[in-house]
Amino acid sequence: MDSPTAIAQGIHATDGKAAYDEACKKLLSQKIILAWIMKTCLEEYRDLDVKEIAEKYIEGKPSVGKEPVFPDEEAPLIQGIDTTDKSLREGTITYDILFHATAPTSGEQISLIVNIEAQNDFNPGYPLLKRAIYYCSRMISSQYNKGFTHSRYDKLKKVYSIFICMDRTKKRSNTITRYHMKEENLEGDFHAETAHYDLLSVVLLCLGDAGKETPNKLLRLLNTLLSSQTSEREKCELLENEFDIPMTSELESEVSTMCNLSQGVEEKGRQEGRKEERLLLLKNLIKNMKMPIEQALATLEIPEVDWQEYRKLLADQ
Repeated sequence: MDSPTAIAQGIHATDGKAAYDEACKKLLSQKIILAWIMKTCLEEYRDLDVKEIAEKYIEGKPSVGKEPVFPDEEAPLIQGIDTTDKSLREGTITYDILFHATAPTSGEQISLIVNIEAQNDFNPGYPLLKRAIYYCSRMISSQYNKGFTHSRYDKLKKVYSIFICMDRTKKRSNTITRYHMKEENLEGDFHAETAHYDLLSVVLLCLGDAGKETPNKLLRLLNTLLSSQTSEREKCELLENEFDIPMTSELESEVSTMCNLSQGVEEKGRQEGRKEERLLLLKNLIKNMKMPIEQALATLEIPEVDWQEYRKLLADQ
């Protein structure tokens, strides 16, 4: 298991909510959590053991990026594979979590995106499904000159875009929906090899309330893990007892960080300006996310005239 690292190196968040979102992405990028997502949502891994997926089929270290990234700008990245996709004509996008996996049957490499949406509105001015399809299309087109050159389209790899929606509509609550290409005979009965067209899949994974029972184990895992109403102890017990996920120091640290940031975000929403809440967020940003004091103060939008007071409060802790 990798040793603990900074959660969001180079983060330019504007408030505690953005820091919380980054902590969620870091937690979800743990291989064992990704393995549960793969087993449930990706047909290639449905019959495999979760630990086997994590240890054998996820290649390298999943890379966590930061969004948004605008055309012709460099994206700050955490170590790992490049999460940016740059095109002079189409601009630059950065995937939240990007990693490669090997298909257990064919040995082919599959490019995967896990994109976490934490928006108050499931329809933020556009359908999320269209954005997911666009991301898949960019992953397909970006393989040119990387995965293959000239007309070697036989080298094209399958891609997935998985959107985990923490804020969802009531109808979408506790649902997992897959969208993919399929063959349809308009005339005759010819069938192409599935691997030649089954190259793009989108999965919308919409969470519900942690307190509501669901027969789906992945939904139960994510509902509890990402809930702001569930305590750190309850989350750790669920991971170990129900999902047999050992609480390494890294995983425990990331669960703790996310819980503390979540509590701080809620407190900030209820009582704006409370020094205790801001101090809690500051300590988490500085200790667990390795932020310089000045950057943490700016992230929480604390007025510069109050910075000296908070420096003193931190020094007295």
